[in-house]
Amino acid sequence: MPSRTPRRPDDLAQLLTRAERLAARRLQGALEAEGCSLDAWRVLASLSDGEGHHMTGLAEAAFLPPPTLTKLVDQLVDKNLVHRTVDPFDRRRILAHLTPCGQEYWQRLDRAVRAGRPSLGEGDDNLLRSLLDRLAATLEDPAHV
Repeated sequence: MPSRTPRRPDDLAQLLTRAERLAARRLQGALEAEGCSLDAWRVLASLSDGEGHHMTGLAEAAFLPPPTLTKLVDQLVDKNLVHRTVDPFDRRRILAHLTPCGQEYWQRLDRAVRAGRPSLGEGDDNLLRSLLDRLAATLEDPAHV
């Protein structure tokens, strides 16, 4: 039996990377059954709030470069899951929205993802979310560079 690579228990970056990769692998399994990619799921998740979103914000939320996001949104438009409108406050900008078909698809994806998500226990799930949110905010803060 191959031995596992030793890890320093205090190596936070390694633990975060390992957890993210394992979570993404599990998530991809649930999404593939519904014919969706992880990138598309991130875009649909952002749009699921019912608000229109600018492409710049979507690119950031989906962790995608703008040209890649544009291609992905084009594909989602072709599948009648997303539609674009002109921003009424800035006619030079485009807003993306879920179509009714896209909203139904999102709800199906969300159910599949939630069904496949392991739980640490309600209190621990909330604690982990809170700690990760705090960590992200701390890492984004230029004062902590």
